[in-house]
Amino acid sequence: MLAIKNNIMAGNAARHLGKAYDSLATSVERLASGLRINSAKDDAAGLAVRELVRADIAVLQQGGRNAQDGISMLQTMEGAMGVIDDNLIRMKELAEQAATGSYSDAQRAIMNAEFSEMADEIDRIAGATKFNDIAMLNSSTGEVSIHVGTSSTIDIDKVNMTKAGLGINTGVAAQEATFGTSVAATTATLATVAANSVDLVLQMGTEDAISITLGVGTHSMAAVAAAINAETQALGYAADGTDNSYDMASIVTNDDGTFSLKLASRDAASTVSIKADSTVDGSAGTVTGFGGTLTTSTDAGAEINADNYTANTVTGGVNIASAAAAVTALDTVTAAINTKDTARASFGYKMNRLESTIAILDIQAENLMSAESRISDVDVATEMAALTRTQVLSQAGISMLSQANQMPQMALSLLR
Repeated sequence: MLAIKNNIMAGNAARHLGKAYDSLATSVERLASGLRINSAKDDAAGLAVRELVRADIAVLQQGGRNAQDGISMLQTMEGAMGVIDDNLIRMKELAEQAATGSYSDAQRAIMNAEFSEMADEIDRIAGATKFNDIAMLNSSTGEVSIHVGTSSTIDIDKVNMTKAGLGINTGVAAQEATFGTSVAATTATLATVAANSVDLVLQMGTEDAISITLGVGTHSMAAVAAAINAETQALGYAADGTDNSYDMASIVTNDDGTFSLKLASRDAASTVSIKADSTVDGSAGTVTGFGGTLTTSTDAGAEINADNYTANTVTGGVNIASAAAAVTALDTVTAAINTKDTARASFGYKMNRLESTIAILDIQAENLMSAESRISDVDVATEMAALTRTQVLSQAGISMLSQANQMPQMALSLLR
């Protein structure tokens, strides 16, 4: 029917043209983004699956980075253990050297000093080596858990590479004596001498007895310690070449912040002798401050009561100060090397495990990305075919709409 009020053909052409344009817009969007699903209306169920898969991919990729960080941490620790290994080898070399009978005690003392320094350096490395402020070489308890993108973790046990952990605490057995009198500062008065000056005679076991003179008046803790150490440092070398010089006195800090004077033997000792002699025969001298008050009147001297000080026998550690001790040290250092090797090996196979985990995570992430691509990515060939079809339909629709818009003109020609 020819009509001028309603152009049905134009409306129909416009509707089909609109649908073609919508399809064209969808194809252009998909080809521009590379995604088949750009919004929930494209495929609601597919969108939900895709986002879950994307989350899994992100977790797996981060798990791989976590494993890489774990390897970096272990490489840091294993590198430090390589240096510890070098120090232990040097310690064993020194022990072997000191075990032979062709060296003097003085020469062994030099070797023992280096031996102790090597052990101290091992202790320092164990405490100072950290990754991201995490220490793994100074405790045999605890672990570091590496999360690798799944609900499970790879746990790395900490190891104790300190002197105590390796069983190489150094030092020789010694006797210590700490006086009961404490002072608030090292420059504060430790001893007061009245009447006559006094000789303080100190001896550890059968070692050399040393004597310091305390004049009438007050004497600070620092001054007394310095006077004692001046005497022990002056002992010098014995006839066999042994260096007998050392510091007998030291100042220790108590838990309450006060200070006390401590004496220590040079070598192994079982007794402590502390006497006070008057410097004037037959005349009394009074000493106050070494844990109490002592009055002397003869050259024989008065033994300072053991209640005035705390005696303590220090247990000796591994050392090479003698040939016999060096032979024992060989076995001790060998055991320490075995302990270190076990710990170092554990770090090695943990690194191998983490590398294997990274490979698995990469494969999993790759397969999930492939699955996500099939769900979400646009098939370019198919979409280009759809684009071409909708372009043709759009062009045809425009032409037909133009023709339909001319139809009312035909009706007008009948009205002329």
